[in-house]
Amino acid sequence: MNAGLLAVWVILGYLALLIGIGMLSSRFGRGTSADYFVASRGIGPVFLLLTIFGTTMTAFAMVGSTAEAFTGGVGVYGLMVSWSGLVHSLCFFLVGVRLWAFGKRYGYVTQIQFFRDRFESNGLGLVLFPALVGLVIPYLLVGVIGGGKSIEAITAGALPAVFAATKGGIPFWLGSGVVCIVVLIYVFLGGARGATWANAFQTLVFVVLGVVTFGVIEDKLGGFQKATAMVAEHNPAHLKFGASAEDHAVFEAQMAAFQAGETPIKPREPESIPPLIFLTYFFIPFSVAMFPHLFQHWLTARSAKSFKLSVVAHPLLMAVVWFPCVLIGVWATSAVFEGKAVIPPDFANANAVLAVMVRKLAPPVLGGLLTAGVLAAIMSSLDSQFLCVSSIFSNDILAHYVGHDRVTDRQKVFAGRVFVILIVAITYGLGLWLSESRSVFTLGVWCFTGFAGLSPLVFAALYWKGATKLGAYACVLTTVGLGLWMCWQSDFGAKADYTVFGMMPVAPLIIASTAALVFVSLVTPIVSPKTLERFFGKQHAG
Repeated sequence: MNAGLLAVWVILGYLALLIGIGMLSSRFGRGTSADYFVASRGIGPVFLLLTIFGTTMTAFAMVGSTAEAFTGGVGVYGLMVSWSGLVHSLCFFLVGVRLWAFGKRYGYVTQIQFFRDRFESNGLGLVLFPALVGLVIPYLLVGVIGGGKSIEAITAGALPAVFAATKGGIPFWLGSGVVCIVVLIYVFLGGARGATWANAFQTLVFVVLGVVTFGVIEDKLGGFQKATAMVAEHNPAHLKFGASAEDHAVFEAQMAAFQAGETPIKPREPESIPPLIFLTYFFIPFSVAMFPHLFQHWLTARSAKSFKLSVVAHPLLMAVVWFPCVLIGVWATSAVFEGKAVIPPDFANANAVLAVMVRKLAPPVLGGLLTAGVLAAIMSSLDSQFLCVSSIFSNDILAHYVGHDRVTDRQKVFAGRVFVILIVAITYGLGLWLSESRSVFTLGVWCFTGFAGLSPLVFAALYWKGATKLGAYACVLTTVGLGLWMCWQSDFGAKADYTVFGMMPVAPLIIASTAALVFVSLVTPIVSPKTLERFFGKQHAG
């Protein structure tokens, strides 16, 4: 059995195990929609930490970070982890705990229910629903593309007679399709509880296997110092925060030597990270405050104390996962094993760098297991997103406008499942179209940019009693309009280096949405004293 075929069997076994978890969790279900969508609000601190971390660590974190480090260098670690670790925990504390409290007190299952009540606006849901679903789709794309590309690369050589076009690897269309189907199965079986159990298991899988595989790859490359020294010799700019003019001159000289056949390693064009870009990346992690799937996981918490572990441990886990992925991407630019470059000179698919490094340097069994680990990171986000899309359609569209008393729990769950199948089909089709032309990392950044643009809405709803209904509309419509315009200007993510006045697009988007929210709120009437009392207490109602 060759390495590719062994990886296929490992992946199949892992997917079967996830379906088994879904079947097991379904035995503990209570048969109600509240149990299906928020696990009867009974999740403790350890499971909450693992499911929240698993939900936020997507293909963007594992596949995307390795690809971005391969392209632009070690600076990606500083861009994302330095800001994200702090801001994520801040959002869990400032937003997550308060939303959980309101959700338990008033029975909320989705974000839209909270915003409708807070701003006394029935129509706000009709504006938020397409905005949230529209942003979840590119998030799903990150997982679909990352999963399909990883499976295709790691299973190369498995079935050459069947899949000649992919050198025997499971083709993207099949691998990504199977991943979507398996996630749908265990989410449909177990609902929020099944997703939480699967996420907890998958988080442990990708953290442990990621660290083990990093150690194996490091050993095959001759150790940390040797692997890093190779990069310092052939691609030194990848070890720096940003490339200088001197680095570009070195690149030109090395490229000339490579073309003359003097070195087996193709140098990679160094990229610089301007200080303004680095600083404005700070706004990207605020997206977690508006993730609908994260909101749903917050609502599953048993108590406010359940959040303490997540606030403290989440940034530590981020550092543990991102560091090996980024370093593998950097090493991949200059890695040599048994006298040959691990990454071929003509290699252009950065999304597959992690899978290629694993396939060529890790033992076959470990390679298959790490692929399962990569899939764990991907699927632990997909399941939460599938569930949240199902929930907001069932509760915020169907039940809200038809009437909660006219729609049974069984009908809510069924309608949510049908809707999410439609969304998955759309995402799968987009994945087939965009998989070769879009970076997983860039797609993720644009998705997070949109959610970050909406984050002023949740902070204002929770902490500013002067925020008004029309201010909320202004915030959402500004985010959607300006966000779509900037995304269109970037050719929908094809221009990875697109900036606005030298800044990440997220910065002007947050500034504009905040300004719209504040200005309109200042000139329009606030909500009733009764509503203010519900959300701010009696002393703030006047």
